[in-house]
Amino acid sequence: MDIQLTINDISLKVPEGMSILDAARTVNIDIPTLCYLKLNEMHYNNNIASCRVCVVEVEGRRNLASSCSTPVASGMVVKTDSLRAIQARRAMVELLLSDHPKSCLTCAKNQDCDLQSLASELGVRHISYEGEESEFEIDKSSFSIVRDPNKCIRCRRCETMCNEVQTVGVYSAVGRGFNTVVKTAFDLPLHETSCTFCGQCIAVCPTGALTELDQVDKVWKALNDPNQFVVVQTAPAVRVALGEEFDLEPGTIVTGKMVGALRRLGFDRVFDTDFAADLTIMEEATELVHRIQHGGRLPLLTSCCPAWVKFFEHQFPDLLDIPSTCKSPHEMLGVLIKSYYAKTLGIDPKSITVVSVMPCVAKKYEAARPELAQSAETADVDIVITTRELARMIREASIHFDHLKDKEFDHPLGESTGAAIIFGATGGVLEAALRTAYEVLTGETLEKVEFEALRGMDGIKEAVIPIAGRDYRIAVIHGLGNARTVLEKIKAGESNYDVIEIMACPGGCIGGGGQPYHHGNMDILQARAAAIYREDRAKPLRKSHENLAIVSLYKDYLGEPYGKKAHQLLHTSYTARKKI
Repeated sequence: MDIQLTINDISLKVPEGMSILDAARTVNIDIPTLCYLKLNEMHYNNNIASCRVCVVEVEGRRNLASSCSTPVASGMVVKTDSLRAIQARRAMVELLLSDHPKSCLTCAKNQDCDLQSLASELGVRHISYEGEESEFEIDKSSFSIVRDPNKCIRCRRCETMCNEVQTVGVYSAVGRGFNTVVKTAFDLPLHETSCTFCGQCIAVCPTGALTELDQVDKVWKALNDPNQFVVVQTAPAVRVALGEEFDLEPGTIVTGKMVGALRRLGFDRVFDTDFAADLTIMEEATELVHRIQHGGRLPLLTSCCPAWVKFFEHQFPDLLDIPSTCKSPHEMLGVLIKSYYAKTLGIDPKSITVVSVMPCVAKKYEAARPELAQSAETADVDIVITTRELARMIREASIHFDHLKDKEFDHPLGESTGAAIIFGATGGVLEAALRTAYEVLTGETLEKVEFEALRGMDGIKEAVIPIAGRDYRIAVIHGLGNARTVLEKIKAGESNYDVIEIMACPGGCIGGGGQPYHHGNMDILQARAAAIYREDRAKPLRKSHENLAIVSLYKDYLGEPYGKKAHQLLHTSYTARKKI
């Protein structure tokens, strides 16, 4: 039922139960927020009204009301811009700043911080409140995330994302009043917890309290070392988001300019992780067929996402035999660069530095896993930087991104098909696998390569795909909370899927924790996904097994898919971990 109210002298009708904040937004009235976060497609809100910067004046009420948590009422008259409301907002922001480090210029979220932006909008030029400031130890223990509680404003967005959306349960607010702080269980360093390093807490944190572990300096050091042959690879989702860092519209495809920028930065070779995505399909699709034909354990779960891998190691260690043993694509490419490609060029693998540009902060942790190395001295991938870190490098080098001419990836490890590019969006891995599995199992050409049932932002998507007289029961999942729901069913024997794709982040890699901040705007993820599928349609080849460079790689080096050498180089194992 709709109700009538007035906001800033504008009469409007909105559904009963809507918040004042959301009602105001229907008529383009902006009310500032800090703690508020609305994730429509995931059906989660953070509206605990802890920051109090969204307060408004409601006629007939003595106290100001937090617009994010106050429902509208029939006949309500609201003023969002009254002097009283504005003064209250300024006071709240000044109070937050009084207990906040004054290191904005060197902060990783400088110019991308909600608190900084709001202080500027409200014209805060001095702090009226002086007194004690909190002092907490900065946690740099993990390979992925830096946690600085001194910059925390207790908005608890990270709690909502970690505990409710991802169901990992790492963060919790502890203490009362001035001593309140968001901590890990038992105040443990992050690497000793069940954290999956998905980075979704970073994506929603409004300040620099949570950031990725910056590895840009390591890249510059490698590039300036004349004894190192530095190779870079870029993930599918990076090319549809990087442009946002240079004021391009979300979903702008910047593949050619990205390659051009990487060459200008001084990398010796620029390869495409999409090549290894095609390789992953060859291995994973063959592994699925092998399990089906030999009575192996089903369902097969995809293993491209390191945050998801760490999630099941902690939360479902009794199911370690279900996920595919395939390494993720960038790890596959890393090991090939240091074996196949090094041999081709006659270079010592120890003199090669492999840098991965990923949409994901969990890839930093993944690259440091000991099982993803050929020896103690030679990791598959040496350094991982995020989309945001690459943008910072481009700006540091004073490269005018929009003036760059489009360049091509180096070959042969830069050739790819449309099946590889869709890895960046939820459902893409399974869709790519089906394009190959269909032709392998039937011996027929798949004319319609787009599987619409596997696309979209629904947290759990299900489909039955008939291939060669057999119905394949398929599920596509994004978000670790959704993964938990399905895994509990598998554990209870209530699931009969054949294959399941799971990605930790909303929307898949396009919503990764290392992508340009979307600040909870899911429309940005939709735009990135649409770009992924445009790039797929523009490719002359759209099935992984049609990649001639992949065919040559198996013929000349790997042997057959899922064979002995492929297993040695391209597959891995998992570890049961404690749940903390």
